[in-house]
Amino acid sequence: MAVIATGFFDGVHLGHRRLIESLVQCAKDHAEPGIVMTFWPHPRMVLQKDARKLRLLSTVQEKERRLKALGVDRIEVLPFTRKFASLTAEKYLKDVLLTRYPGCKLILGYDNRLGSDQLSPQETLALASSLGINAIMCDAYGDISSTKIRKAMSEGRIEFANQCLGYDYSLRGVVVEGKQLGRTIGYPTANMQMYDPLKVVPKCGAYLTKVRVLDREFYGMTNVGPVIETHIFDFDDDIYGLDIELTFESFIRDEMKFSSVEELKNQLRIDEMSAKNHIFGI
Repeated sequence: MAVIATGFFDGVHLGHRRLIESLVQCAKDHAEPGIVMTFWPHPRMVLQKDARKLRLLSTVQEKERRLKALGVDRIEVLPFTRKFASLTAEKYLKDVLLTRYPGCKLILGYDNRLGSDQLSPQETLALASSLGINAIMCDAYGDISSTKIRKAMSEGRIEFANQCLGYDYSLRGVVVEGKQLGRTIGYPTANMQMYDPLKVVPKCGAYLTKVRVLDREFYGMTNVGPVIETHIFDFDDDIYGLDIELTFESFIRDEMKFSSVEELKNQLRIDEMSAKNHIFGI
């Protein structure tokens, strides 16, 4: 026996969290394990539905970590193949869920569509009942979706995206060498090469970020452009080749072009003031 939720859960945002909390509570009430069955890769990548443009809010590891933190007992990552994609909702419930977990309970999201026939939650409830599965539909938590969060990031609305996620969005990578122009004008930067190129990168421009490096946390201002580069406040250590994590706090300005190094330097002073005003609430 088990209580199960199934879906991709990209970002594990507040809408997902409402469903996962219902899963965890139901599992506790019935003294059964709470299990999330998710997929990899993303269906759009396999079905080639504009896969070239698709970027994700979380890696598999980040998703698993967030689900575990919410109290999920076990996470199963199912390989999403063309054969898997061809399963109808009935075949999925019979051949995947019931084969593994006879008599399971199923927690559905309000917009959970299942199978190649894309059954609505109401249709899935009826089908599950006919198969002896006790299915429960979870209420919506606002109008939140992974797609809307990705769109907000593409527009630079990082504060709104963070509110929908329920946490501040981050990117991880390694510090690589750059042109070192920033060092010559008093604004040295750490250039980051992302570990996972499939993750969403916020809109080009300048951001206030928290920077985690050397097991310490600092504030900085990050420019997202062809390169992701961060000036870390009150910091001058050599960190080439080390892990770095950038957590995006707020949007400062759009990307700009500069006619001179002096113009760039002046703008960086303004950006630093804006960032520090945000930090200290001035």
